[in-house]
Amino acid sequence: MSDVIVQSGQEVVGVSRITGPIMIVEGAANVSYDEVVEIRDGRGNLRRGRVLEVGEKTCVVQVFAGSTGLSIDGTRVRFLGDTLRIPVAEEMLGRVFDGLGNPLDGGPQPLTDHFADVNGQPINPTARIYPRDYIQTGVSAIDGLNTLLRGQKLPIFSGAGMPHDQLAAQIVRQATLGAPTDAPSAEAEQFAIVFAAMGVKHDVANFFRRSFTDSGALTRVAMFLNLADDPPVERLVTPRAALTLAEYLAYEKGMHVLVVLTDMTNYCEALRQISNIRGEVPSRKGYPGYLYSDLASLYERTGRIRTSEGSITQIPILTMPSDDITHPVPDLTGYITEGQITLGRELDHSGIYPPIAVLPSLSRLMKDGIGQGRTRGDHPRWGAQLYAAYAHMQDVRSLASVIGEEELGEVDQKYLKFGRAFEKEFINQSPTENRTIEQTLSIGWRLLSMLPKDELTRVSLDELKQYYQGEDAKH
Repeated sequence: MSDVIVQSGQEVVGVSRITGPIMIVEGAANVSYDEVVEIRDGRGNLRRGRVLEVGEKTCVVQVFAGSTGLSIDGTRVRFLGDTLRIPVAEEMLGRVFDGLGNPLDGGPQPLTDHFADVNGQPINPTARIYPRDYIQTGVSAIDGLNTLLRGQKLPIFSGAGMPHDQLAAQIVRQATLGAPTDAPSAEAEQFAIVFAAMGVKHDVANFFRRSFTDSGALTRVAMFLNLADDPPVERLVTPRAALTLAEYLAYEKGMHVLVVLTDMTNYCEALRQISNIRGEVPSRKGYPGYLYSDLASLYERTGRIRTSEGSITQIPILTMPSDDITHPVPDLTGYITEGQITLGRELDHSGIYPPIAVLPSLSRLMKDGIGQGRTRGDHPRWGAQLYAAYAHMQDVRSLASVIGEEELGEVDQKYLKFGRAFEKEFINQSPTENRTIEQTLSIGWRLLSMLPKDELTRVSLDELKQYYQGEDAKH
C-alpha cells in the first residue's frame, strides 16, 4: 500500500466478528466513512483497510489483503483519521502498479509530495465543456461509424472468448487526437494512457505489458493491475486509483488522458461479493441496489472542464455474461455512458477482427465531433449511408436464407456482395493496422460504389460526383 500522510488516530484491540474480508469493530469513537485503518495481527504484520459503514459504537471495516491469519482477540485496529490517498506524479507514466498503487516493476515509489484522495473531487456540472474533438483510434469501425470524442465515455461490450483485450491494446497503442483531413500539416496529439485491469489472469496481464513494451507505448502508459488471485476487495479500489492519477494528469497538468478499464464485470462481481458478505438486501441477480450509483461514481469522473486544457476520455470494457446485453452490468453501464461498442459473436466466428457489430453499436456524441473542419465534410452523410446500406443488407441476407440467393433480384444480390466486402474490408483489419480517417472514408466510398447510384439517397449529389466510383459514376 502506498504511504498515506495522516495524523495519529485511536487504536482498538480486538474485534467482534471477522467474515471474509469484512471485520466488525466495536468501541471506536468518531470514526468516519471511508477512513483508512491499519490492522496488525498477533505477530505484528501490517495490512490496511477502510471503513465501509459506521454506527454509534460499531463500524464495518474492509480489509484490503483479506482477513487470513487474523484472530478476534489478537487483532489491533488503528484508525488513521483520513481517507485513502495515493501519490500522483507525471513520473508514474511508464510504470506498472498494483491495484493499490504499489510498484510492480521493481522501481521505487513515485517521488512526490502530492497525495490525492482515491474517491476524487466532484466536478461542478456548469464547469464542464461539451466534447467536440474526435479521437483517432485507427480502427475503421470506431472512427468511421462510432466516433470517439475527447472527454467521452464509450464502453466496449464484449463476451467471453472474444478479442476485447487485443482491441483495448490496439486502441492504447494507436490513440491520437486526430488532425482534420483538410489540415494535413496539423500534428496529431498523443494521449497519456491510464490503464486499469481488474481481476485479469496472469497471461492477460503479461499480454498487456508485453504489447505496450514492444510497441514503445509503455512510456506514456501508467498501468494498474489487479490480478485474478489478488483479494477481490482491492478490485474496488483499482479503478479509483487509476482515475485519481488521470484527474491529476488532466486537470492539474493539462494533459489529454485516455483511461481504459477492463474488466468492469469483474469489478461488479467483487462489489456483489462484498455486498453479500455484509448481508445487504440484493437486487437484480444478487447485485447490490446501489450498483448504478457506484458505477456512475466511476464513469462520471470523465470529461473536460473550463479551468483546464486537459481532458479525460474513458473506455470501460466489460464482458456480458452469456452475451446478454440486458444483464445488470451492461444494462446500467449503457444508461450512464454515451453509447457502446458491441462485439459480435458471429463476426468473431467468421474470423473477422475486430468483430465490431456495427448495427447495435452507437456513439451518442459522434454527430458533434465529425464533419467539416473536424474529420471531413462528407463524413456525417457517408456514415448514415454506410449504416443504412449495411442494415438493408442484413434484411436481404435473412431473405436469402429462406428463398436462396439465386432467387434474389439484381440489386439485392449487389447488397449481399456489398455486405460481404464491408465485413472483410471495412470492419476487418489487422491488429497492427493503424488507419487514418482519410483511409477509412476512402474504403467506405469504394464499398458504397458497389451499389447502384440511385440507391445512395443519404449523400449529396456533390459528394456522389466527387467520391462515387461505381459503373454508373458518369450518369
